[in-house]
Amino acid sequence: MCGAAHVVANDIDPMAAVATHMNSELNGLQPPVCLTHNIMGSPPAAFHLILLGDIWLNRCMETHGTKVLIGDPGRAQFEEHAIRRLLRPLAQFELPDSVREENYGLSCSGVWSYTPEL
Repeated sequence: MCGAAHVVANDIDPMAAVATHMNSELNGLQPPVCLTHNIMGSPPAAFHLILLGDIWLNRCMETHGTKVLIGDPGRAQFEEHAIRRLLRPLAQFELPDSVREENYGLSCSGVWSYTPEL
């Protein structure tokens, strides 16, 4: 959110909006607008950057040139998913021991760029 003029957070789970607000406050940031209805049907041209988590499980999406980044902690269903052929790895981060314990032993998290033109 650093440097962004406008941020919209979206998750169909209302608790994600609560967590987003808490995380923003803990980090001294103004909480973003949090929408709890699915905005995946919105025109991507309305956004400069889209950050995704679990949404890749559902379907590929048309980006119309909008940059899309996907984060995943190396879950088996992601490793085997057909969308992987449309992703380019950007970064990988080792997870702290406490996070590994909470996440079934997953040891690292990756950030991928979605490139449907591949």
